Amino acid sequence: MAIQIGQAAPQFTLVSSELKEVSLSDFAGQKVIIHFFPMAFTGTCTTQLCTMRDNFSFYEGLNAQVLGISVDSPFALAKFKEDNHYQFPLLSDFNKEVSTKFDAIYDEFVFGLKGVSKRAAFVVDENQQIIYAEVLPSAGDLPDFAAIDALIR
Repeated sequence: MAIQIGQAAPQFTLVSSELKEVSLSDFAGQKVIIHFFPMAFTGTCTTQLCTMRDNFSFYEGLNAQVLGISVDSPFALAKFKEDNHYQFPLLSDFNKEVSTKFDAIYDEFVFGLKGVSKRAAFVVDENQQIIYAEVLPSAGDLPDFAAIDALIR
């Protein structure tokens, strides 16, 4: 079932690229921008996360936390983060549980790969409620960064 604006955000704990557990509840009292992306080191995924990287000080100045989530291993995400100088956590949903909770997962992706995160963006408010939800039908499309920025302000 698709995530709806106004509902409580599905809670989760995932392993970061630093091999530490990160929970959504760690950020209660802040807005959280969650970006799901299909695969590290691919063109559109790099563009999506680099856009967030380049706007990081904007979000940080507004008490907002950015999180990137994919089904890549934490080790692949560590290299992706290092290569692109991301300042925010990249979280491994290797078991596909969180992508499934957010209804942001492909049953089948390119090359017959199954269980890959869809490109999606969610904003969670200070009370852990969903205030923005966008699951993109095409992995080649990017989230509406302007709409996300407007909600964070």
